[in-house]
Amino acid sequence: MIRYTLTVEGMMCPMCEAHVNEAVRNELAAQGVKAKKVVSSHKRGTTEILIEAVPDIAAVTAAIEKTGYKVCKSESAEEKKKGFFSFGR
Repeated sequence: MIRYTLTVEGMMCPMCEAHVNEAVRNELAAQGVKAKKVVSSHKRGTTEILIEAVPDIAAVTAAIEKTGYKVCKSESAEEKKKGFFSFGR
């Protein structure tokens, strides 16, 4: 799994979060990539995407910016799946 964290300016309310989430999901669908999870927070000013494949993040950024928000920064980190017996490792 790969977690992308985007810093997004301009989100003011839960409806703004919904617009950003929809833009991200639509762009990923156009790329043929399905996101496991897309969560935005107007309080933190972030959008987190949990995905299995590597998307065109520049296209995702452009899709968000088309809706009127500004993406300032993006970070990615690979997450390893943890099974039940991996506790404490």
